[in-house]
This record gives sequence, structure tokens and C-alpha cells, in this order.
Amino acid sequence: MRRAGRPDKLSTLTPEHSLKRLELTVTRRLDGLLHGEHLGMLPGPGSDLAEARLYQPGEDDVRHMDWAVTARTTVPHVRDLIADHELETWALADMSSSMDFGTALMEKRDLVVAALAAIGFLTTRLGDRLGAYILHDSGVRRWPARTGRVAMYALLQALLDSPRSTQVHRGPPLASALDGLARSQLKRGLRVVISDFLDHRQTPDGELAWESPLRRLAARHQVIAVEIIDPRELDLPDIGPVMMTDPETGEVREIILTAKVRAVYAAAAEAQRTRTREAIRRCGVSHLVLRTDRDWVNDVARFALRQRRVAGRARPQGSRT
Repeated sequence: MRRAGRPDKLSTLTPEHSLKRLELTVTRRLDGLLHGEHLGMLPGPGSDLAEARLYQPGEDDVRHMDWAVTARTTVPHVRDLIADHELETWALADMSSSMDFGTALMEKRDLVVAALAAIGFLTTRLGDRLGAYILHDSGVRRWPARTGRVAMYALLQALLDSPRSTQVHRGPPLASALDGLARSQLKRGLRVVISDFLDHRQTPDGELAWESPLRRLAARHQVIAVEIIDPRELDLPDIGPVMMTDPETGEVREIILTAKVRAVYAAAAEAQRTRTREAIRRCGVSHLVLRTDRDWVNDVARFALRQRRVAGRARPQGSRT
């Protein structure tokens, strides 16, 4: 009965029709073989010149200035580039013990599947490849990058089938998984890290342990950090004494949820979110927050449109949309 119900669950988490008109704007030059499928945002070899157009202050790079047209018309013009790319997307999907939690519309682990589905629908339409590293308490599983919807659905099903932890213990740190992804996949592309970022391990200088690996990953690739949040991680209900278990360490404590305790907890949770947000910003990566109590499709849509505006460059006539 459990297996028979999974296809319906998968289709609920991945409403493809809601994402068909969206695309992620890739802002870095990527290696690849497909011609004209993606628009290069930085000049480089393997790019073809397109038409000249008016310079847009604050949006265009002055290095793209077409001086011949500018001199002839006395109006600043830039030359668009159509780059020859193939986009290769790799995701790091956190399916550790802390993701087996949810008090709203879905569990956090289901939202991981939804987030990866959104990225997959937005990046595989043009024959691009999607692969993943799946972080479990027992280790990291590599799912090879493949093209096509069949391969993408197989990856999503593998996430849904991933076993839940039967024994609470601390698994591999997020930092080591990020390092593994950076070392194994050197070809420039899009990297998506989907996690709750609740790994509080620190370096000797007090920095979050995953911050430096994420920064190194962003130095070579375009990176999107997808933070998964459940509302009960931000605010506790007024229900009196409860027994709480840390899903990462197994520590159990009895806590009386008084107004003071709830206020202290809410302040600590906000501080943790602020620290995570600032660390991601320092790494120079895009930050998408998905919550189990919100419509994740709308959040992804707003994020994709915001990324498009940030890229801020019009496509040449005749390019694919």
C-alpha cells in the first residue's frame, strides 16, 4: 500500500504545469557543447557576437561596449554575446535526520524533493544534465548526471525512497559533503545546495564549518542555497511540559514551555537564521527560503523572476525563451 501511493505523492510535489514558464537565469559562463541554448552573461571564448543594442546603465558590463557603433551613432551601444553552453546542474540534497520533521503542509524531506523537482523542471527542458549528491546519516550517495525527464523522475523517486533514520546519530557534516561535490565536479555549472543548514559545527575561528566550503564552491560555479524551514523551528507552541529529542544527536530533554522559555527560544531561532542568512550572503550565493507552511511553487516562482531581474539583460532577437 505504501509503494502504490508514492506516484500520487510525487505528482503532488512536482506540479510541472506551474513551472513551465519559468527558467533560472544562469549568470556565469558555463562549459559545454550545446549551441545557443543558454545566454552567456560574461564574455569568453566560444561565444558568438549578436546584434548591438543600446547600453543600459547599471545593467550592462562596459566591457561589452561596441565602440564602433557608439562612435558612429554617438549613443553608447553594447554587443550581446550568444555563448555555446551546456548547463550541468548538480544538487546536494540533505536527507539527514533533521529533515524527518514537519508540522505543517509537508515534512522537510518532502520539501527537499519539491525543491529539487523545481530545479529539475527549470534546467532540463533544453537537454541539460541533472545529477545529485544525497546526504544521509550513513554517508553521501552520488546520483550521476543525466538528461531527460525519465532520469529526473528516477532521481526524485530515489529521494522519496531514501530510508529514514532508524537510529539517531550524527552523520557526515554538511561541510564534507560540499567539499566532495566541489572536488568531484569541476566542470563549471549550476550547483544547488538544499538543506536546513542546522549543522552548527564551527571552525576554530568561530566560523560555521560549511561556510568556507560553500564559498569555494561559489568561486567556480553559480550556486543557489535553498534553506528548508518548518514553523515549529522558529516558534514553540504554548503546550506546557514536553519531551524533546535532537534528531541529529539523539539528546532527550524535558522542557516546560513557559512564556519565558518560548521567548528565549524564538530569539535564539531568529539569531540562528540571521547567522545562516549572513553566512550565505558572505559566500556570494543566491538564497531561496522554502517553508513547510507556505506554497513552495509561489516561492520558487518569485525567486526565479527575481533572479531574472537581477541578471537584467535582454535576450537578442531570435534567441530561445
